[in-house]
Amino acid sequence: MTFPSFKTKRLRLIFAVYWVLLIYIVSALMYWFIALNRQNHQMIQFETEQLKKDSAGYYDAIQQLNAAEKRKTIQYIGEGSIFLLLILASAVFIYRAVRQQLISTQQQQNFMMAITHELKTPIAVTKLNLETLQRRKLDETQQQRLLQNTIQETNRLNALCNNMLLASQIEAGGYSITKEDINLAELVNECVQDCIIRYPQRQIKASIGENIFIMGDRLLLQMGVNNLIDNAIKYSPKETPVYILLKEQNKEISFSVKDEGKGIDDTEKKKVFDKYYRTGNQATKGAKGTGLGLYLTKKIAQQHNATVLLTDNVPAGCNFTILFRQ
Repeated sequence: MTFPSFKTKRLRLIFAVYWVLLIYIVSALMYWFIALNRQNHQMIQFETEQLKKDSAGYYDAIQQLNAAEKRKTIQYIGEGSIFLLLILASAVFIYRAVRQQLISTQQQQNFMMAITHELKTPIAVTKLNLETLQRRKLDETQQQRLLQNTIQETNRLNALCNNMLLASQIEAGGYSITKEDINLAELVNECVQDCIIRYPQRQIKASIGENIFIMGDRLLLQMGVNNLIDNAIKYSPKETPVYILLKEQNKEISFSVKDEGKGIDDTEKKKVFDKYYRTGNQATKGAKGTGLGLYLTKKIAQQHNATVLLTDNVPAGCNFTILFRQ
């Protein structure tokens, strides 16, 4: 994670103060233990000096004083250990909470920068196309090409807004899912055809079973399917194909999207489904995205009692699979 230099210095200062205070508190606790234990030893030594060696109960009194000294030492060790554990537990809790908050804040900042770019691009393209149509006399073919491009950018903008709106509604618990009997095969085929139109230069190879029905929310399922396909297209080379597979077997429906990109490290496989998270792979830095697609796909799958799996595609790339259990 990369921070601007001034923020990096500020964070280093905060954590430096944090560690200094923690070391000071632990040192003060240790000093408290040593001081009390020394005081206890001096008190026992003073009481020992007051005893008369020629008295009958001298040795019994010595043993009692030594036992009292040990009890006090054990008491100080017990109390000090409890305080130390409480301090360390609190320190770990505070450190993790602050660190998580900083990470979350940085992810939100990255999201705002990404979403600004994602919004500006289709708006700028649409504006340019419309201005071109307005100022120039173009033949029918050129006009249709510009209009088609404008529609594609508008659809992209609409999908982006839908993702943002759905993410907000899910977080607030305000989205009410409406389930109906849906032909998932037709829905996936429609999404594939739409992607073929949007990305004519890409190879999209689909194997879709027939008449695969499921109870679900059409809008959510459509968004989940599109998110996985868009993700595969974004993070794989233009010359490589994207494979889409939908099948039903043993009362289980499997929808898979495979690509031949750089893949995702094992350490990041679970993180990619977190809100705003984007992989740190250098091959993915230039790809467009907001970090919402996979997060929403996982939420949509959970709404339909389904599971999203991420595995490596052989020989290269990723394989995202949604398993619907009837």
